[in-house]
Amino acid sequence: MRHQLWRWASVACPFVTLAVVVWRLGTGPFIDGVRTINATALAAAAGLALLTTVCSAWRWQTVAGGLHVKLSLHRAVAAYYRSQFLNLTLPGGVLGDVHRGISHGRDVRDIGRGLRAVWWERTAGQVVQVTATAAILLALPSPVQSSMPLVVGGLAVLLGAVVVAARARPAGRSAWARVRATAARDLREAVLARRAWLGIVLASAVVVAGHTATFIVAAHTAGTTAPLSKLIPIALLVMMAMVLPSAAGWGPREGITAWAFGAAGLGAHHGVAASVVYGVMVLVASLPGAAVLVAAWLRRDRSPARRERPAPIREETVHA
Repeated sequence: MRHQLWRWASVACPFVTLAVVVWRLGTGPFIDGVRTINATALAAAAGLALLTTVCSAWRWQTVAGGLHVKLSLHRAVAAYYRSQFLNLTLPGGVLGDVHRGISHGRDVRDIGRGLRAVWWERTAGQVVQVTATAAILLALPSPVQSSMPLVVGGLAVLLGAVVVAARARPAGRSAWARVRATAARDLREAVLARRAWLGIVLASAVVVAGHTATFIVAAHTAGTTAPLSKLIPIALLVMMAMVLPSAAGWGPREGITAWAFGAAGLGAHHGVAASVVYGVMVLVASLPGAAVLVAAWLRRDRSPARRERPAPIREETVHA
């Protein structure tokens, strides 16, 4: 029952958020955002997306190598573009990553390791993003700056609890003990290994910077003239909100931008317009993923297994 409620809530909340934004601000900010989009903004989004996608794919390749599964960089880049496109066009915002993990797992004949590689890659990226966001929100003025010391303290306590739980030796051979042992081994070999952690941190930092720059370009395209000292904290808050369940990327992003821009004195309608521009920019930048999907479908349709269909079996009539 709880699982069903959570599933329905995760589907309904993005639409409710959008409905509230439209109710309070009208459709004007959405229309204004679409009207301001131009080729320069789309080209900038495509260039930044290429940089962040390559870094994300390299991070995934590093984690997969730690789990002893092969993954070439060019395949990782293609698969990452595909997962981004699916995340931006399907409900929930994570189905592309699930597909990426399962597809890679099938290629290496170990779906479990494929999914774990994606899980640790995304988790490592989120940890770096949260850390960078907390540091910048502490340093720069933002609508949440006064609450950041409490947030940072809570994150430190949570991190300490995770470290203690990871180091504790599970008793017995229960399923939970096996899961914890596997997770601890993956963490040591795929994320915290000497050859891996620095590259993961650097790649994740570039990804965070690229997404932040994309949002700033979107805000300027929508007509916002605020300085970077105001826009960077807002951009990071928006990035954090985008990990929530969404309707193909829409919903929480528009709600948090409307609130953050309003709280910063920039106007909630400017926030929604910037969010709309950002949404269109990242969708257009993810279109190479659609090309990857089409190419995969064409390869399957042209494969010998599809072309060579077995001949129909004729039933012979037995005459008495």
